[in-house]
Amino acid sequence: MKAIRLKKLSTDIKLQSQKLANEGFKQIFNHINQLNIKKGVDKMGLDKFIDQSAYLAAGSGVLSGSGGMFTLIAGIPFDFANLITQQFRITMAVMYYNRGSYQIDFDEFMSLVATSLRVEAGVALSKTMMEAIAEKLLMVLGTRAAERMIPIVGAAIGGTTNYIFIKRMADSVKKMYPLTETIIIEVG
Repeated sequence: MKAIRLKKLSTDIKLQSQKLANEGFKQIFNHINQLNIKKGVDKMGLDKFIDQSAYLAAGSGVLSGSGGMFTLIAGIPFDFANLITQQFRITMAVMYYNRGSYQIDFDEFMSLVATSLRVEAGVALSKTMMEAIAEKLLMVLGTRAAERMIPIVGAAIGGTTNYIFIKRMADSVKKMYPLTETIIIEVG
């Protein structure tokens, strides 16, 4: 019986991964205002912008775990969408900070997301790669869902794990997209 439930869970994760890969990532990417990312990084600096995104992720984690099973079921879709949005925001912020241009192409962006999640990214952005990213993100959220079922304690766990996830992703993206040094040559 347990094997059947695990197989169904695996199938459900695969189906949700495909759905997220086919439409969800692009939709989330398109709803993020890249100019606001630039303005936020320019105003606060990269590290404070990352902290802000981590706190926003922690907030949805607290909400989804605050009431136990009831808020967990209702809050998971919102929490998951917010977690992906915050991860995308920090990735865009690091890319902007390092290259000076805030307009980022979706394919290049998803390749960096894949690398930061340690998903094999080929030369071209493929449907398989996007499904692997979605599956990895769903697994991260799924492993933490059971911990959030206890009211109050679930809020602390949800907020803390979301915060740590975003901070770790930021560190990973920073390592994958290092700052290029500018050489100043004096003329005259």
